Amino acid sequence: MKIGYKLFAEGYSPQEMVRQTVRAEQAGFDFVEISDHFHPWLYSHGHSGFVWSILAAAAARTERIELATGVTCPFIRYHPAVVAQAAATTALLAEDRFTLGVGAGERLNEHVVGRGWPAVGVRHEMLRESLEIIRLLWSGGYHSYAGRHLALEDARVFDLPERPPRIAVAASGAASARLAAELGDGLFATEPKPELTDVYAEAGGSGPRYAEVPLSWAPDEEAAVASAHERFRFGVTGWKVQSELPNPVNFEAATASVRHDDMREAFGCGPDPERHLAVVRQFADAGFDHLALLNAGPDPDGFFDFFGRELATPVRALAPA
Repeated sequence: MKIGYKLFAEGYSPQEMVRQTVRAEQAGFDFVEISDHFHPWLYSHGHSGFVWSILAAAAARTERIELATGVTCPFIRYHPAVVAQAAATTALLAEDRFTLGVGAGERLNEHVVGRGWPAVGVRHEMLRESLEIIRLLWSGGYHSYAGRHLALEDARVFDLPERPPRIAVAASGAASARLAAELGDGLFATEPKPELTDVYAEAGGSGPRYAEVPLSWAPDEEAAVASAHERFRFGVTGWKVQSELPNPVNFEAATASVRHDDMREAFGCGPDPERHLAVVRQFADAGFDHLALLNAGPDPDGFFDFFGRELATPVRALAPA
């Protein structure tokens, strides 16, 4: 079992994201994964730094901890050739500590370049073509590609790591889980659904299975619940909502009816390690073996101390189903 920390780039400045990466390494985490957004989910978040700059700075400030995007949409806002180059450069700077997490994206971040927002089936086709382009460019030399949605003309990435980065593909259902098995080196999810890891394995997937685990630490349970509600109430709206709304104002409206009790039920809230471990176990029992702990609480440093004192040993002892 590998234990990671979720870097919430929508809620903190780029400088703070780098600082938290250093603290995560000091606290004993195995990896960090960071969101790749253009917009924050809610106006109150107030941030959304450029992930590739943050990763470069984090790589320079750390030595052991692995880095990952969680996740990048490699089409629409980006062209996959740009992602291939960015990921290769990050892998070099991180000295073989980088994993490229990819997914089918959210309208929130992708509509900004004026290229529309395709249906999910089309986005899966575009994701497939993107991964084919990225793999081509990572193989070295010049390449061209003509797909149904994407094209590449006589392109080469000159700075390549000795070993290509691992690619983890985000899945919310069976189709994307099969795609992760076919074209990825790992699976990425945000819900403890055993059917995702089952389909992934049945389709031939044998790589790491990443998941984000929703926690909220504070010395007082009610403060932890309130912080989770303030920062992460968008997270209980479901993926169909999260992938389709275009701007933070829409998420403000969509989450107006989310209650504190909804957050209490979904997140491990408060100072009791058993409550946190109960939520972590849901993901281990669902077959995930790379768990990124997301802290919705108000005190990141307090959470790092809590992890080292109360969570690290029992979480590492868990065996994925």
